[in-house]
Amino acid sequence: DIAFVSKQRLEEIGKVEGFFPGAPDLAVEVISPGDTYTEVEEKVAEYFESGTLLVWVVNPRRKTITVYRSLNDITILTEKDTLEGGNVVQGFSCQVSDVFA
Repeated sequence: DIAFVSKQRLEEIGKVEGFFPGAPDLAVEVISPGDTYTEVEEKVAEYFESGTLLVWVVNPRRKTITVYRSLNDITILTEKDTLEGGNVVQGFSCQVSDVFA
């Protein structure tokens, strides 16, 4: 899956050897055939507990992306919608349909 950390945070932390020491600003989880709904929900909760600001859950089977701004602010996007990075990945925007093309 994917993790994004802003340039500002990277500059604040400095050079890192090995794994990044903290939560990503954005985490992207792609649902695999073997994943259960509970497992995905637990991962999302863990990201927010660790300090992640935004989580996208990509469902290839349904061709949807669930955007979690928090555990209570959730939006499901379909292929007709636009995925945006908001304040976390400023300037990022793409059609959901392009993700599954």
